Amino acid sequence: MPPISLNNKPYRIGRSRTGLGLFATKPIKKGTRIIRYFGPLLDSRKEEDDAIENKYLFELTNRWTIDGSLRENVARYINHSCRPNAESDVKPRKRKVFIRAIKNIEPGDEINYDYGTDYFKAYLKPIGCKCDACERKRKKKRAEARAERAHLKAKEERKAQRKAGKLAKERAKARSKAKKANGKTNGKAKRFNGHRVVA
Repeated sequence: MPPISLNNKPYRIGRSRTGLGLFATKPIKKGTRIIRYFGPLLDSRKEEDDAIENKYLFELTNRWTIDGSLRENVARYINHSCRPNAESDVKPRKRKVFIRAIKNIEPGDEINYDYGTDYFKAYLKPIGCKCDACERKRKKKRAEARAERAHLKAKEERKAQRKAGKLAKERAKARSKAKKANGKTNGKAKRFNGHRVVA
């Protein structure tokens, strides 16, 4: 998908691991307000407003929530991260939310912020968080699990080789004993029908 032009803003919408995301097109300094999260205000005291459900709801207070599902609200494309480079700067009295950089963000970096515990538990935990930090953690765990399996397999193979070696020695020892016993028996004189016969 080609990037969507946003009139010389320091960000663009682009393809992310989780679908669409917002990416820096210029360096963004720590502390800079990047974008405003906006949409119609919903009043939880109104039944029709309280009944609205979508994943772009941004709670300002116990009463007021921003419905950020409007297509014009480009901030809705900012994905969650457990180790973000931005944060939400909530102004409850003004009923506004801005996304602000908490680190220097380089061109090409995906802009992300922590959606909070409630959202994480409701939407992300059931499917598994796909942010870079969690993905790295999963890769590390998978690599450790592979290394552990390889270690156990090598250990089992060494054990099997020792067992096979021990068995081979025991067989060789048994053959040697049998050969010696057979040699002693063959060298002895035997009597058949009164005649002395040497084997």
